[in-house]
Amino acid sequence: MHNVLADRDLLDSLAAEVENNLTRHIDASPEWQPHDYVPWSDGRNFQAMGGTDWDPAQSELSEVAKTALTVSVLIADNLPSYHRELGKYLRTGPWWRWVGRWTAEENRHEILIRNFLMVTRAVDPIALERMRMAAMTASFNRPGMHLLEVLAVAAFEEAAAAVRHRNTARLADDIMVASIADRLAADDELQAVFFANLISAALDLAPDQTLRAIANRVADFQVPVIELSDGRSSDEVLAAAGIYDRAQEPELVFGPLLEQWKVFTRTDLGEDGEKARAELAHLRP
Repeated sequence: MHNVLADRDLLDSLAAEVENNLTRHIDASPEWQPHDYVPWSDGRNFQAMGGTDWDPAQSELSEVAKTALTVSVLIADNLPSYHRELGKYLRTGPWWRWVGRWTAEENRHEILIRNFLMVTRAVDPIALERMRMAAMTASFNRPGMHLLEVLAVAAFEEAAAAVRHRNTARLADDIMVASIADRLAADDELQAVFFANLISAALDLAPDQTLRAIANRVADFQVPVIELSDGRSSDEVLAAAGIYDRAQEPELVFGPLLEQWKVFTRTDLGEDGEKARAELAHLRP
């Protein structure tokens, strides 16, 4: 049986890996500007400023594109909650610098999508604002986790977000929407790499403990869900639209990461690690 490391020991032991991956992440991330993806010349005032209020006929996007962007911006709107949930575990040295970088990147996504939706009048701005208020008021809270579980679920969530955005780009009938979705997916993929690399390092440091964290988070994984203005949940709508289907998570979210972590070929596991691996056997390729 391998020794179980306390979270404070893991924070210290993995700090150098965090520093290295933060530098790598920044170097690998191309600088891009949210305003470059918004057709500002299409914008006009709403009635309060002497213009014309929104009308459904003004929207030129497909229902798939509108739904995908609405869900994406509402998830991004809850960034304060996600920041809190991540930051309360990673509040020291390079870990905290990573939280700041990750938060800034996620905030940029929200800025871009909302500006695009408002300028193009793609969706009802009043309905969108009411959904934002409801989602942020409800907030987002996780059950208590240990550090390795936080890292594992973050890797899964970023991988899932990348799948959602890549599918949005693939299904979009608007070149601007496809460009936006691909841009967001590229960020998601780089963020997933960051978290996945830390899990790889943790597996070398504490294989049984880390594999247990992975198995726990696979068993309980749930992407963020938003209640839409018509009462439907975002997971149902996205699945029906072919944007994100939870039935494909084993193939598209879990599988690639488990392969990267060499979960099914590791030879350094003790009894606890083998039990955790057995719980993941249904995901073996």
